[in-house]
Amino acid sequence: MASLLPKLFRTTAFRLLLVYLAVFAVSVFLILAYIAWNTTRIVNSQIVETIGAEIGGLAEQYRLGGIRRLVSIVERRSRQPGASLYLVTTFQGERIAGNIGSLSPGALDTEGQREVQYARAEDEARNHTAIVRVFLLPSGFRLVVGRDVEDRTRIKKTLGQALGVSLLLVIVLGCAGGWFVSRRVLRRVDGMTGTTATIMAGDLAGRLKVAGTGDEFDRLALNINAMLDRIGELMGGMTEVSNNIAHDLKTPLTRLRNRADEALRGAGGPEELREALEGIIEESDNLIRIFNALLMIARMEAGHASEAMADFDAALITEDLAELYEPLAEEAGLAMTTAIQPSLPVHGSRELVGQAVANLLDNAIKYGSAAEGEKGPVTVRAERDAEQVRITVADRGPGIPEADRERVLGRFVRLESARTRPGFGLGLSLAAAVARLHGGSLSLRDHAPGLEAVLTLPLRDGAAA
Repeated sequence: MASLLPKLFRTTAFRLLLVYLAVFAVSVFLILAYIAWNTTRIVNSQIVETIGAEIGGLAEQYRLGGIRRLVSIVERRSRQPGASLYLVTTFQGERIAGNIGSLSPGALDTEGQREVQYARAEDEARNHTAIVRVFLLPSGFRLVVGRDVEDRTRIKKTLGQALGVSLLLVIVLGCAGGWFVSRRVLRRVDGMTGTTATIMAGDLAGRLKVAGTGDEFDRLALNINAMLDRIGELMGGMTEVSNNIAHDLKTPLTRLRNRADEALRGAGGPEELREALEGIIEESDNLIRIFNALLMIARMEAGHASEAMADFDAALITEDLAELYEPLAEEAGLAMTTAIQPSLPVHGSRELVGQAVANLLDNAIKYGSAAEGEKGPVTVRAERDAEQVRITVADRGPGIPEADRERVLGRFVRLESARTRPGFGLGLSLAAAVARLHGGSLSLRDHAPGLEAVLTLPLRDGAAA
């Protein structure tokens, strides 16, 4: 418990609660202080109005019946219980009638209203506070009418006690609430800290606990877990790429080395040496293309390939590439059909989108021609789909099993059935990276038979209307 207190005091939640507690305490104090001030003002106003009314009535009685009638009325009222005070004196200040025994020195010297100390006639030993009004009668007599303010004092005392109790309750409950909330927050933070410590120690399978309350800690945990999932995917992809590089680049490098060795050992003349060098150059070009593709994919996944973004028409690019690849399809014994809607505005990299569509066409021609029996056409479609542009390339080849369609979008992933054909397993990976860079996606579907590759890109802002 002793070690927990410093940690609680250092938490942001506890500090915020202390700030809110101080603000709330000040607010309670100001509200109760205003209530006390306003209540006192209202009580004083009522006292003053009552005194004025009584002064007016007694002055009228004096006018009608003289000093005798005034004294009689004052005596009668003085005997009634209550907070009302009365006093009739001579012009020299000698008491004639009333329930006031004595007043503060100088209280009778001038007319007007004031707050004074007084003693009742029956209990002159006790001093009280009252609001009185001194009225000078025409014959020189003085009439004093007042009201004890004990009720006002009692109200102020009650409100003061309420203020003290309220502030005490606010402080106690606020501290208890701060303790409770801070402990809950600290428990969740400690849980997150422990999990992140295990992750940093190498356990990448660890994930932050989600309580299911939907609060800011749950949102933070979900975002961190999503980030960890992405890191896990990247780490897995890195391992897979490393394995695939070792597997797929070993063959061309071995061929390159063997050709150089054969040229050194067995070439009989300049023509054989030339042929060997041309083969070496061809293998080197293949390796350069592989590393260029890897570099391009890495740049796109890192977001560094978005500098040359501009507005362009995806329909024109798709149509141009279909015309470019149509002769290659005919050489492979395939027909090509197109259905391209006009005006498909996209904001992005014209070169990268063109490279992605070219890779899809190349795959469709390459594997569509590998189908046994009658070869179906390669179909190219480009159309609007709500706020997206959808470019579809379909073939009638052997297709890809559903279980492998996500896997083949990775780098250097080639199915066993495709290893006898030229390629490095980077075409679909590059197309998928282009789609992600533009905020779209690449999906592979069954074309029954064959494969349908769908490249989805968002329409340019303002073009959806």
